[in-house]
Amino acid sequence: MATLQKIRNHGVLLLVIVGLAMLAFILGDFLNSGSSFFNRSREYVGEIAGEKIHYSDYEGAIDQLTEVYKIESGRSNFDEETTTQIRNQVWQMMLMDYSLKAQAKEIGMTVTADELSELCIGEKPHQLITSRRAFYDENGQFSRDLLVNFLHQIEQDGEDDAQNANLQQARTYWMYWENAVRLTQMQEKYTDLVKNLITANKLDAKYAYEGQKVSAEVQYVMQSYSAVADSLVSVSTRDIKRLYNDQKAKYKQNPSRSIEYITFDVTPSEQDFTAANELMQSLEEEFRTTDDVALVVNTNSDLMYDGRNYSEQTVPEQYKEFAFGKDAKKDDFSGLTFADNTYSMARIIECGYTRPDSVQLKVIAQEEGQEDTELGWLTEEQLGREMADKAFTGKKGERFTIAAGLGEQTFEIMDVAKATPRVKLAILQREVTPSSKTISARYNEAKQFIVNNRSEELFRGTVAEMQMTLYPAYNLDKNADKVSDLKQSRQIVRWAYEAKEEGTISDVFECGDKFVVALLTSIDEDEYRPLADVETELRRKATNEKKAEYLKKQVEGLTTLQDIAAKWNTSVQTATGVTLNGYQFGNMGPEYKAMGTAIAIKENTLSPVIAGNQGAIVLMTTSRTQAEGEMNAETEIAQLNQRRAYMLPYQIINLLEQNSEVEDNRSNFQ
Repeated sequence: MATLQKIRNHGVLLLVIVGLAMLAFILGDFLNSGSSFFNRSREYVGEIAGEKIHYSDYEGAIDQLTEVYKIESGRSNFDEETTTQIRNQVWQMMLMDYSLKAQAKEIGMTVTADELSELCIGEKPHQLITSRRAFYDENGQFSRDLLVNFLHQIEQDGEDDAQNANLQQARTYWMYWENAVRLTQMQEKYTDLVKNLITANKLDAKYAYEGQKVSAEVQYVMQSYSAVADSLVSVSTRDIKRLYNDQKAKYKQNPSRSIEYITFDVTPSEQDFTAANELMQSLEEEFRTTDDVALVVNTNSDLMYDGRNYSEQTVPEQYKEFAFGKDAKKDDFSGLTFADNTYSMARIIECGYTRPDSVQLKVIAQEEGQEDTELGWLTEEQLGREMADKAFTGKKGERFTIAAGLGEQTFEIMDVAKATPRVKLAILQREVTPSSKTISARYNEAKQFIVNNRSEELFRGTVAEMQMTLYPAYNLDKNADKVSDLKQSRQIVRWAYEAKEEGTISDVFECGDKFVVALLTSIDEDEYRPLADVETELRRKATNEKKAEYLKKQVEGLTTLQDIAAKWNTSVQTATGVTLNGYQFGNMGPEYKAMGTAIAIKENTLSPVIAGNQGAIVLMTTSRTQAEGEMNAETEIAQLNQRRAYMLPYQIINLLEQNSEVEDNRSNFQ
């Protein structure tokens, strides 16, 4: 089964039992709680466009996408950041899916089975299918034959549990991409339909034409707001409140929490270093003399011994001279060393031999009519031990067979690279890590801090007295996966939303290599950000308005740009090609008030002082140029539609999702 073997060659494919175990735990907790709060609402992670999303569907989609990530990345485990990315990607796909379903139902739009089949396995499959490397041939090109063969194989039944597990994983992989194609096609259909309804009209065309028909040459003087000291103007509370009310829609928000926290770093103690050193010394003689080095290493070392053949490029840098020096010989022992919190020692198990740097392999087709699949040049590290031993000890043109999940697979050695020196090196190393005693002592220290500081006043006082760092985390969303850069800190977010009042102090949280104690500083359930949170921004804007008034008074009575420039201690500048539809005024960027004034004002007439974005502006239009010819409405409409075409699909879907009455309760399940 060549295609599945190609997928397996990208990485170890594991079943997702952790996710299922967690799901079972959550379900068991619900069923056994006996709480009256256990009801239908607790079964759903959210609601989109009137459709409730059951947590089992959500978790199932996460498991499915996790399997896809495993297959395509060649990895079996993911860090917290990737796991968060998977969960968010699943939610976004569900948001788009359910939003589109609701609209599609209203207008009778669908993707038929025949249409989906054509998009997935037709003569010209969708890009989402043709970009999957699992279906690439030996030339790195998409092969429809490989795709069809893959689909034929996953329809079969396996001969045992292992085969069935591999087949099910392959089916999961295909089902994800088939659904992705369906969803993408539905999105494209919907946006194409709406795009045809949203079109520029003759009035739009008129404004667009007139907006670029007239071009002005302008002389102007600008004085930056930063040139006026803040002390020269006065901004009142009333001014700030007025701006806040005028711009309130800008500050719409979701509920949030703010916290401050301290950390108790968990690092190895002096006793931990002593214990690690003593352990390694006690193993030194046995490691140097044993006939069963694999047992000693794999029982005691952080780095397992698997008999790998190191080259000068792959051997750890600290052992390069030891392993490949001219006097290196079998059973040489490096002695115990310490660096980067790690004790290590090495022993040469075998040396003085060579192996190829890489081999070129191809998979031999198992059925008549199928083509062999070239895998390209591969190093030992890219292959499993059994396969590497056969591939790197064989000769060009030889074939060998490896047991695969669905039977056996035959490979041919197409070519062998130049052989270079190799060494089998056993490395026994132990990184010094905090012992359970050290961890317990640090935990008790954090716990005692809470016992002694049960109020916010005491908390802050002790932090200041002990000169501890108090870290802020503002505006935490209820679905945030972590706090700042703290590992496994979702639990802190959950606590912040469960706490009933500001000033609450948390219990001890274990976040990676830190213990954390948090203080809830703010509970914000308001629909809009409070004035206090945006006061600095508004004060700056109000201050600039006052500065514009101040600068205006400075030049009252002056009638030339030169006099105004002298008063402001600046110079007269020139802006060319100024239009209503432009994006630049001189070297100042989009100063739209100035651009509009330049087109509207009479030529060679001094404008009033304009309160721009960056400063106060006074200008004079010296000349205007008007485009020749009459407006062609059809051409203008076509150009407007073309400009909108790039962003319109995104805007349509974004607006659709915003209007889908989304209720996001994922925070209750993670």
